[in-house]
Amino acid sequence: MSDPAPLPDATGPGDAVWHHSARVEYAMTRWETATPPRFRDAEATLPEVRAWADRARTDPASAGAMLLTGLTGTGKTHQAYGALLRIAAGGPDRFELVAVNSADMYGSLRPSHVTGASERELGRLSKVQYLFLDDFGTSKTSEWTEEITYRLINYRYNHCLPTIITSNLPARDADGPDLTDFVGDRVASRLAEMVTALVPMIGDDRRRGRGAA
Repeated sequence: MSDPAPLPDATGPGDAVWHHSARVEYAMTRWETATPPRFRDAEATLPEVRAWADRARTDPASAGAMLLTGLTGTGKTHQAYGALLRIAAGGPDRFELVAVNSADMYGSLRPSHVTGASERELGRLSKVQYLFLDDFGTSKTSEWTEEITYRLINYRYNHCLPTIITSNLPARDADGPDLTDFVGDRVASRLAEMVTALVPMIGDDRRRGRGAA
């Protein structure tokens, strides 16, 4: 009589729990790499932020974009990194992330002496699974910034890629400047459909409250 076949390893590659743990470990490593040290303690505390993160993890194609607006220091960036942490900790099937301040993004996309470098960087930002654009709308507007913004947002809009945007500008304001003034009508139209979670952040500047610069 032959020996019985060995049982599947309950803690190895054949086990669903093992696969989930491996996905979590991979995603958390990618999150830590993309997250500045100041935001390593980020936590998504707002219900609408947590809900968006859960949608982005379980069904990225339907998550759309989350837009957090509010004055400086109200916690927009903290909530955004917290949302991305929540996605990573859930062990998504894939987790590729680029987090970038919009001023730095435009700086990296300006034509340089390196042939094709700006186009490659625009392609990377356009195609990455999760993109976080911080401080959107703070750069000086020009035909060039409008065109770059359009190409970036249009690609992510067409390919249903989850995007997080923070901005000091309100989404709409009849009495003053708003995000539409920065991005232009073409991008504003796409954002209006992309944004499935609009989160206004209110309150005092938390940085001043704790003595930070």
